[in-house]
Amino acid sequence: MNFKDLLADDDAVSPVIGVILMVAITVILAAVIGTFVLGLGDQVGDTAPQASFSFDFTDVDDTSDNLTVTHDSGTAIGADRINLTATGQFNHYNSTDELSLAGTTDSRSFADMGVGGDVSAGTSIKVGGSNFNDATFRIVWTSDSGSNSATLQKWSGPDA
Repeated sequence: MNFKDLLADDDAVSPVIGVILMVAITVILAAVIGTFVLGLGDQVGDTAPQASFSFDFTDVDDTSDNLTVTHDSGTAIGADRINLTATGQFNHYNSTDELSLAGTTDSRSFADMGVGGDVSAGTSIKVGGSNFNDATFRIVWTSDSGSNSATLQKWSGPDA
């Protein structure tokens, strides 16, 4: 046996590398196809939008408080997709700045409070109630399918 011939003989190297590459390509293709078949690649549409809201609180007197919620920046959101929720009850002001007496609520969509179309930067709503000092308000987004929701912004009263 000639050791020089054994070390110089590399005929088997190329077929082994070729088989390893073919197995790797097959595994990668199976993973990509499996991801789409199982629907793991279709979850992009249910992510919460990025938006910033500000709250302007006015303590009118011992029995009446006002809170103005304004969309400051970020993604425009359908008015029927975001709700204003509170730990207490509130009324909303209509477009002529009169308090709506349609009944108090602890959650109402922006669409139900008179915002048409999308809530975009500069859009604001005004709500009134008896005691917001210890209340907590949240802007809650819900996906089109209703399967996902997220709190976009939160405000707590001075005594909360």
